Amino acid sequence: MAYFLSNKIAPFLLLLLVGFADESCGSRKLASLYQPPPSLLTYHKGALLQGNIPISILWYGNFTPAQKAIISDFLLSLTPQPHQEPTSTTTTPSVSKWWNAVDSLLQRAGKKKTHMSLANQISDEHCSIGKLLKSSQLPELASKANPTKAGVALVLTAEDVAVEGFCMSSCGSHGSLAGPGAAYVWVGNSASQCPGQCAWPFHQPVYGPQGPPLVAPNGDVGADGMVINIATLLAGTVTNPFGDGYFQGDAGAPLEAGAACRGVYGKGAYPGYAGELPVDAGTGGSYNAEGVNGRKYLVPAMLDPATSSCSPIV
Repeated sequence: MAYFLSNKIAPFLLLLLVGFADESCGSRKLASLYQPPPSLLTYHKGALLQGNIPISILWYGNFTPAQKAIISDFLLSLTPQPHQEPTSTTTTPSVSKWWNAVDSLLQRAGKKKTHMSLANQISDEHCSIGKLLKSSQLPELASKANPTKAGVALVLTAEDVAVEGFCMSSCGSHGSLAGPGAAYVWVGNSASQCPGQCAWPFHQPVYGPQGPPLVAPNGDVGADGMVINIATLLAGTVTNPFGDGYFQGDAGAPLEAGAACRGVYGKGAYPGYAGELPVDAGTGGSYNAEGVNGRKYLVPAMLDPATSSCSPIV
């Protein structure tokens, strides 16, 4: 599934590029316009990812060590070791508490809770198959990450890599790999291509209300924006890896748990406004969850299946 971006938005609708989902050729798409969840999130009896889920990363293109650390620390925050738990004295919840919403869906379906871990990381700095990629090449790149069975290959493309549909129709996507029986997620760095579409609220949006952007919590609009999309797609991958898991609506255009509340990050959120959020006194960065190594992140609200409503973590 990939985030679909609309090019024609009536100003009077006051809708911001934030997220619905559709499906095309077996690959789910994360979308652009926030709409209230239309129906209950339903489990369609298909396979889900559960238990130990190793994540293998392919860094495609040039990523700085700081960018890699931002994203790697987020993944380590999903299931942190005891010594990695956030030690802040504030009441801000942790990334792992946010991920509990995914585990709750798995347990509703009689599955095991997840234990997310970071496996191998491979760098392809010279872009071995070029910087102009077709969407059909994403599974090939995902295989280069050497994912394990029932694991997830995470393909991350640098800001100078163009992927078919990126910015014009998507911010990322997820699908399945037939060979190793694994799933994959692709997310692009939008910092120089379309930050107003794929890194909001850390950049002014292309369409809709033009409020001031928030300060990225880790000081990198591209990497912090990628974290939002990784979080959304990873939640969709675990709960709907093969198109017959948890989703709302029609199977041909499913709305997944992670994408249903796109654009909602805190209480009182509405199109163009991310909601009430804590602000780091030192950096001025806005966030709603804490991670390992003192990190702060912004993660989207998850859909509460009991009420079919968006429940921000703060």
